[in-house]
Amino acid sequence: MRNTFLHFLLLGSLAAFAQDKPVAPPHSATFELGEGLVFSLNNGDYTFKLGGMIQPAIGFIKDSTADAEYLFNARRTYFNIGGKAKNEKLEFLIQTDFSLSSPLLDAWVAYQPHKTVKITIGQKQTIANNREMMLMEDQLQYIDRSILSTVYSNTGREFGVFVESKFDLAGILLAPQIAVTSGDGRNSFGTSSLDPDAGGFKYAARLDAYPFGDFKEGNNKQVADLYREESPKLVLGAAASYNDGASGTTGEGHNELALYNFRGELQLPDYRQVYGDVLFKYKGFSFLGEYGVATAKGLEGAYLNETATINLVPRQISELLSLGTGMNLQAGYVTASGYGADVRYASVAPEFDTNAASVVSNVTATSLGITKYIKQNSLKLNASVTSYDFNRESSLRGDFMVQVIF
Repeated sequence: MRNTFLHFLLLGSLAAFAQDKPVAPPHSATFELGEGLVFSLNNGDYTFKLGGMIQPAIGFIKDSTADAEYLFNARRTYFNIGGKAKNEKLEFLIQTDFSLSSPLLDAWVAYQPHKTVKITIGQKQTIANNREMMLMEDQLQYIDRSILSTVYSNTGREFGVFVESKFDLAGILLAPQIAVTSGDGRNSFGTSSLDPDAGGFKYAARLDAYPFGDFKEGNNKQVADLYREESPKLVLGAAASYNDGASGTTGEGHNELALYNFRGELQLPDYRQVYGDVLFKYKGFSFLGEYGVATAKGLEGAYLNETATINLVPRQISELLSLGTGMNLQAGYVTASGYGADVRYASVAPEFDTNAASVVSNVTATSLGITKYIKQNSLKLNASVTSYDFNRESSLRGDFMVQVIF
């Protein structure tokens, strides 16, 4: 009798414990600095995120022939909305920068039919540029990108179709990508959606190879080795693009330039870019090396005016397009406690040295920077100084920036 009573007591206690055990809710909302406000629905089948980033900064620019100018501004003010549908294999992102007169940066939808393939349609950072231009602005080592990036690119964003893949081949991780875009950069329809695109499409391809395997998750989205790779990691990349009729200086503009044939019809030049880059990381040390070449073709029989009375001299195309070469070398080290030191050397050179009116001129830039990462890249303090040398003149720029990703 006593044993029967104890059995009932034990079963009753287990039943009460089972009833009191907390059950994970099907829906939840979390917030963390750097991750944003994330809503998880239907046990994680759907996620919705609100986030952003601000970069208040102060700085100065001192030319060799003028007094210093001081800068006080919000360098970037981002707001983004994103989400994923797990079962439907879809994700999307809308991102704006309210520091710009045309704030829309990213607006895309991606579908992943297989774990190794992703197809994206919309406006996003293109694969056609150097590696630094493929990184989000909140992941840079300095307040701005190098002169290689800023001379031959604008925002690096274009509207089109992007296909990317990543798979292992004989022990080497390969990541091929292709893209077909409007060739007019972001907001490619100009001032309104009724404006037609200028020129033809832009075709681009990139191949990245990881001989030692992939970086830690998230560590390939930035230059600094914040995740401190435990073994050497390396990615070798090459990219090429062909813009069939460019109407902007870097192939990212809309009706910013025009050439004509003998009938007075629009004849836009074709713009080509080729890049090679390498990124290495190991135990807090990082190195990024990049080299690029930009050329043009389709200039035969081109005129500067619609009446076809002024011929285009070949070297004059360098006054309309960014043509030439460039390189960027930067190295850095991040301690385990979050202190970083960086150095960068970059240079650009025009295709035609004899044309003083060329868009690209001979410029070299040397930068030094120090950074304190308080919560990885989500909260950081960055100070840097850059020396520019060009046309027998020089200038000095200093910046201090606080970055908060929320």
